[in-house]
Amino acid sequence: MTIFDPAPVGARLARCPVHATSPLFRREVAGRPLWIKDERARMGLGSFKALGGAYAVLRHIEDRGPAITFVTASAGNHGLSVAAGARVFGARARVHIASTVPEAFAKRLRAEAAEVVRSGEEYEAAVAAAVADAEGTGAIHLADGSWPGYSEPPRLVMEGYTIIAEELRESFEAEYAWPDTVYLQAGVGGLAAAIAERIRASWADQPRIVVVEPEAAPCLKESVAAGRIVTVNGPVSVMGRLDCKTPSMLAFDLLREAADAFVTVSETEAAEASDLMAAEGLQTTPSGAAGVAAWKRLGGERPLVVLSEGPNDA
Repeated sequence: MTIFDPAPVGARLARCPVHATSPLFRREVAGRPLWIKDERARMGLGSFKALGGAYAVLRHIEDRGPAITFVTASAGNHGLSVAAGARVFGARARVHIASTVPEAFAKRLRAEAAEVVRSGEEYEAAVAAAVADAEGTGAIHLADGSWPGYSEPPRLVMEGYTIIAEELRESFEAEYAWPDTVYLQAGVGGLAAAIAERIRASWADQPRIVVVEPEAAPCLKESVAAGRIVTVNGPVSVMGRLDCKTPSMLAFDLLREAADAFVTVSETEAAEASDLMAAEGLQTTPSGAAGVAAWKRLGGERPLVVLSEGPNDA
């Protein structure tokens, strides 16, 4: 299934003065080789999500003009991208966040001129609040998850992420070397699905793709096992940006075809992986290091992980 085109993303990023290809490191970590794609400083917003929300905002503004308001739910990073895109292109943004989202993220959202609304105790409650907000106010709902009857805005968000896979492809082609295993962390699944789709569509050498989720929120693993989207129950995870209990419909449809395995990592494993990256001078959160946690346990001869975000106080 091919539903993304990275060409329009690349064309728009080429005009962005703060955009640059994110680093790809080849390191020896704990005595083993590891490729690390570092998304911690992407476009000055601290995570890969800088690519998605802002791109989707721009595409909507190109069609409708800037006199619009975007509303979304976020655990922090997606909201930052939507807010920054709205600010830069002259629109407005309102972001619903759960009570568990750190205040540091709320402050960063406000710094991007977003209105911040605390809605509920968990991410799913914030999503419901954003949906109701858009329905009641006429704002454009720009989520990074999809469900029946709602797919085009999140498809645009995910399309923005495909540049990561394109940058990786160009680097590996230039080096004449390819990873044999790619670890992709997932919340609702947008990043994992966007990269996996591009890997299957355009990489000359095909790796094993492993999707990584918190033990507290294995929504993709359980949905694939059931053959349908399911909502899981679990405690709040230290992997806050991955603590999603229902997967995106688009991500589910793509990953059940493109991924080779779905694994979970514990709170302790994720925290230890974050510490391991800090020892390498690559500070990140347990969410950002979830792929590293899976790699530590499962290995690979030529593994690749994505550091998806910087530390919370970046």
